[in-house]
Amino acid sequence: MSGRAEPSSDGSAASIVQEILSRLPGGCTWLVPVFGPDGHVADFRIAATGDQGHDIYGRGAGRRGARLSELYPSMVGGQLWGLYQRVHATGVAGRMADFQYQEKTSGVVAESLFDVIVHPMLGGLLVLWQRVDEDRRRLEHTERLGRLGWAEYDLLTGVSDWSPGMYSIFERDLALGPMSRAEQSAAIVAEDRGLAETAWQTLDSGALSDVTVRFELSGTVRHLRILSEVARDAAGSPLKVYALVQDVTAREESRTEIERLRDQLLVGEMTALAEHRLAAQLQNMIQPIPVEPVSLPGIEAMVRYLPAESAIQVGGDWYHAQALPDGRVVLAIGDVAGHGLSAASGMAYLRYALVAWLSTDVRDPGILLGHLNRLCVQLKITGTALVAVYDPATRALRWARAGHLLPLFARNGRGGPLGPLDGMLLGADIDAAYPVAETELHTDDLVLLYTDGLVERRPVDTLVLTGQLIDMLAQSSISVDDATLVSLVGQLGEPSRFDDTCVLAARVLA
Repeated sequence: MSGRAEPSSDGSAASIVQEILSRLPGGCTWLVPVFGPDGHVADFRIAATGDQGHDIYGRGAGRRGARLSELYPSMVGGQLWGLYQRVHATGVAGRMADFQYQEKTSGVVAESLFDVIVHPMLGGLLVLWQRVDEDRRRLEHTERLGRLGWAEYDLLTGVSDWSPGMYSIFERDLALGPMSRAEQSAAIVAEDRGLAETAWQTLDSGALSDVTVRFELSGTVRHLRILSEVARDAAGSPLKVYALVQDVTAREESRTEIERLRDQLLVGEMTALAEHRLAAQLQNMIQPIPVEPVSLPGIEAMVRYLPAESAIQVGGDWYHAQALPDGRVVLAIGDVAGHGLSAASGMAYLRYALVAWLSTDVRDPGILLGHLNRLCVQLKITGTALVAVYDPATRALRWARAGHLLPLFARNGRGGPLGPLDGMLLGADIDAAYPVAETELHTDDLVLLYTDGLVERRPVDTLVLTGQLIDMLAQSSISVDDATLVSLVGQLGEPSRFDDTCVLAARVLA
């Protein structure tokens, strides 16, 4: 036995530490030394731990009482082990940034990166683990998906700090470091240099600057939206400039095309027929409408789009139907509030954003709607949407809605809405959550997703029109064949006078 006593986790100190850590949200643990026969620290035991903190294996409070050598054998004798022993011996706090923990066990992330902070406390060690690899990965994916980057510029030292997204936007090698202010100024298109000067004057006044400036990079012109602000000291002197940069080139080019089409619409000599043709061209540019049913894994789908009679301008109705690499199918429909080119622009943002998030393997309808909702809040638009994911292997249809009309369903002559299921309007609350429902489908089941232009037609009541639509769908489900979808969408009637109509009908295949 050692001549030194091990701190007891059963004493009042351990109880107090455990009481404190149980209230903390992070991964804090209190380690007490285990002494060997020679009186030196041979191991550490977890005497207290936060109830909400979990290690890479998902273990939480159940680790209390266990030794580190038992829980993490690969740690023994390593760099972090040496840090623990050094802090215990010297009583001086220590930190290990970017500590890489490697694991060879199946089912556990092979390499994880942490910042570890160690403080001596009550004869033991208070250890805080902060995982950084997952946060960095999320940041990189966010920057890549949104074409975003952030920068900090120290006004006192002249030193800049760029995120990886900035190097991607400016097509710059990481080894070169951030561009200097002179290099950035030289890259600005001459006509836009006045905008940059105005932005600096805005910052000098203490206001937030938000400008879109054109840069010439690698022989191409990029439109960069720059949101910046100044951090000041207690005396009001400027210290740093923080900037968030987004490459909005695609948006600006689309806006230019939409404005060109709008100018054509304003030409007084155009006939009504030419105006409608132009509106149809714009609609088809954003989302082409197939004229025949589309075959997808386990599903046959057909789309019909009816522009409003009285609106030459394109509305905000949109749809999406796609086979995913894992064999599942996504069906979606939505409607951006309003009409005209602003609604068409919002429609394009949502549809393209949905495709982008699907490409990152996001498959949960509720999570997808959450992303679309936050995008709507940023764009200051509102709208409705419904996203469904069908797995032909299990016949399960998982779906969620954001203020949108419930999907209709029919089987063997009987029909009605799926649900009930709630979901807040897109763009109304950035923290809105979207629950997911699951429905098992059978061969020849019919599912209909549609926008409100189909059932909101004055002076007929919406409930009456919805009932007629359910009856039509139920009748179509009595005898289902390859011609059913074509016949079904052909019965949907004429365009609404005041609102666009989009319909996405699906038939389950054997």
